[in-house]
Order: sequence, then C-alpha cells, then structure tokens
Amino acid sequence: MNKVFSILFFVLVIGIVIFQYSRNTETNINYENFNLVAPGILRTPDERFDDLKDYPFKPNYLIIGNTRIHYIDEGPKDGQIIYLLHGEPTWSYLFRKMIPTLIDEGYRVIAPDMVGFGKSDKYISVDDYSHQMHVDKMTQLIIELDLKNITAHFHDWGGPVGLRVLAKEQNRFDRVIVSNTSLPATGRGFLNDLKGYLLGPIFKFTIWLQGPATWEEFIGGDGFANWIRYSKYSDNIDIGGVMKVLGSLTEEEKIAYEAPYPNASYKAGAQIFPFLIPSELRKNEKAYREVLEKWEKPFLIANSDNDPVTGNNPRLVKLLKRVPSAQEVVIKGPGHFLQEEAGPEYAELIIDFINGNPQGFTVEKKVINKESIL
Repeated sequence: MNKVFSILFFVLVIGIVIFQYSRNTETNINYENFNLVAPGILRTPDERFDDLKDYPFKPNYLIIGNTRIHYIDEGPKDGQIIYLLHGEPTWSYLFRKMIPTLIDEGYRVIAPDMVGFGKSDKYISVDDYSHQMHVDKMTQLIIELDLKNITAHFHDWGGPVGLRVLAKEQNRFDRVIVSNTSLPATGRGFLNDLKGYLLGPIFKFTIWLQGPATWEEFIGGDGFANWIRYSKYSDNIDIGGVMKVLGSLTEEEKIAYEAPYPNASYKAGAQIFPFLIPSELRKNEKAYREVLEKWEKPFLIANSDNDPVTGNNPRLVKLLKRVPSAQEVVIKGPGHFLQEEAGPEYAELIIDFINGNPQGFTVEKKVINKESIL
C-alpha cells in the first residue's frame, strides 16, 4: 500500500512540474507589438514620434547603464545652459513652447527624458523604477555631458529627482527655479527622524487599504490619494486623458503625450511614479541638511495658483523655503502644467530670473470640461 501511495505521489509531483513548465513556456503574447532591446527593457519605435505638433527638435542619446537616454540639446553650444527636467507623466515635449524663446536669447537648452518616458528606454517591470534610479541616471547624464553653470528648472517629479541631483553635483548649478513641486522630507528633530522611517510604509499601507480608484473617481475626486490609487493599480494608465484634464490640451497634443507608449507595457514608469513620492524621505532630508540648507545661490519658487495637484500646499512651499536664498513668485491663471498654458511667458520668467529680476505674471485661466473626458 505504501508503494502505491509513493508511486501516486511521484506521478502527481511530475504532473505538477509538467503543468507549470507548459504554462510558463506558453506564448500567447504577440511580440510584434513590443520593441525589446534587452531583457526587461522596451524602446519606443521612432515612427511613433513622426510629425508631432510643434516638436521639431533633433534627438540626442546617451547610453547610461542598461538604458538609452534621450535628451534635447538646442541652441548655441557655448550658450549658458538651461536644464529643463519634466515630471509625471510628461516628457521633454512639455517644454516645446518654451524652448524657442530661450534659444532665441542665446541660451543652450538641455531637456532629457527620464527612464520610462518620452524617447528614453522603458523598463517593463515597475520594480525596476525607484527614486534613486532616476537620480542616478540624471546625475550621470549631467556628468557625461559635462554641464556646468546650469540654470535648472524642475517641475513636478522633476523636483524630487532634480533637487537630489543638485545635492550630488551642486558645483555644476548656478541657480534653480522650481514650479508646482517640492522635495518631501520630515524636517529636523528626533520625532521627525522617526517619521522618516515610518511615513513611507504607512503611506503604502494606506494606499493598499483604500485599493484601486477608477478613472471617474480620479477625475471627480479632490484627493491626491485618488491620483496615486488610480495610477498604481491601473492596468493601462490613460496618459493622454490625464494630460488633457490637467494641461488643457488639443487632441493633437494629447496624441503626442501618448506617442511614447504603443501599449500598456511601456507605461510602468508612469504607473509607479506617484506611488514613489514618500519612498526616500531620509535621503531627501539628508539633501536638505547637507546641501540645500546651505545653498546661497539664486533659488526661485514659481507656482501657479490653480494647480489641483499640489493644491498650492503651504507645507510644500515651506519645505523649499529651508533653502536660505529661496524667493517666491506666483503665476496666476494656469493649472499644474503651466508650461502648456503659459510656455512663452514662463520662458521669459526664467530669463528674468537669470537677469536677477523675476516677476510673477497672469494669464487667462482655462476652464476644463471634465464631462467631455469621462
């Protein structure tokens, strides 16, 4: 009897192994829809970027680690450098309305696409994306291009990434302007140090507890958590829809923001970015204490007054005002993506900032019909 049971058990184990092997080797995926350049890495086909509205810029590329990074490099090579770093879920296309004004004034504009965005390579797995990975890639790009005397503009996630890059390579930067962003940190003191360990896991647990948010909940809700819940759990984040809601885009411009993503597998970077916001509070705090709190060069906070993402949160501005030289101006009218709604005017603000006289300005507020997007 024991022999019978042993044989049956052995046959069952073999059967399970065969079943698992056959299931894992089954190929139901049409790989013609993918452009794999390395295991786990996708590259958007060039034809996806043909004839994009108002984006005539020549592509430039650097291989950094296992990924190819795209960047715009426009204007005279000996011009003073203006470095534009995008956020979520945008790419260098965000700055197309600003670049002509800047290069006409003789500046050299560098605008990279972070990994997972634009023309840069994209990891398939969300696990390959981290705040530190983005910092390392953007730092290496600046080093390899040997950029110096930089005027940097950081927007949205460009803030948490760019300000950490500055903390690593502070001598390469002459001045910084930030818009609708911050660098999350806890502040000084024992209790705040303790928060640095706890807030990240608590945040992730809270998002898990609340669970997914639908597109309708994201569009109709007032809480920033809805955006994180939607992006984190979405199988196919609607990047064009997000940009149309927050950026007042035309249909052509919406298509351009979707161009980097032939299908959902390309969108892991955009999907996970919001969820990473509090993931490195201790490193961010270290950047404040070691570099930003000692920064005496020009530093400008230029937020728009109708931003539904940051909500003009005083806490975010207060964090940035830990920088001793921080000034603040307000741009009245635009929403979160002020580069879309006031690109040339914002470029002029950057020029005025370089010349030592930054002033806020006003443009007409655009009203978004959410019902047309639902």
